[in-house]
Amino acid sequence: MKVVIGTKNRAKIHAVMETLVREPFEFISVEAPSGVSAQPFSDEETMKGAINRAKYALTITDAKLAIGLEGGVSDTSTGLMLCNWGAMTCHSGQVWVASGAKIPLPLEVQTKLRDGQELGTIMGEMMDDHRIRHKEGAIGVLTSGRITRKSMFSHIVQMLYGQYEYNYQPFNH
Repeated sequence: MKVVIGTKNRAKIHAVMETLVREPFEFISVEAPSGVSAQPFSDEETMKGAINRAKYALTITDAKLAIGLEGGVSDTSTGLMLCNWGAMTCHSGQVWVASGAKIPLPLEVQTKLRDGQELGTIMGEMMDDHRIRHKEGAIGVLTSGRITRKSMFSHIVQMLYGQYEYNYQPFNH
C-alpha cells in the first residue's frame, strides 16, 4: 500500500517511515500546504494545518493513506507552549487526528513569537543552526535531546495508525 506524507521536512518524513517500517508500505512525500499561518498559534490552527496537509497530499497522489504533521504553539494561562498535531486520511474521507507532547517555551522565545517571528527561525538563531526544524527541533533543544522532533512526531504517527487499525472514527472533517 502506498502512503503519502504531506511534507518535505526530513524529521517528519523519518518519523513516519521509522514508525511504520514494519508495515508493507511504499512511502512518498510531497510538498503540501498547511493552509494556516506560517506560525500556527493555537491547537485548533495547528490541527487544521495537519488535516489540510494530509487531505492535500491524498488528492495529488494515488496513495491509499495520507499523513500530515504540523507543529505550532498554544497560548495557555501559563504562557505559550509548543504543540504538535497529526492527521491521517484515506479516500473514504475518514480523518484521524492526534496530538503530542506540550512543553512551555522560554519567555525570550515567547516574546519573539508574539512579535511575529516563527519558532523554527527563533530556535535556529538561538542554536546557530538554521536547519534545526529538520533535525531535533525546538523540543530537542528544550529537552536537551531527550525528545527530538522526530520522536515527538513518531508518537503521533503511532496514535494515528493505531486509530486506523482499530477503525476508530470520532468525527469527519
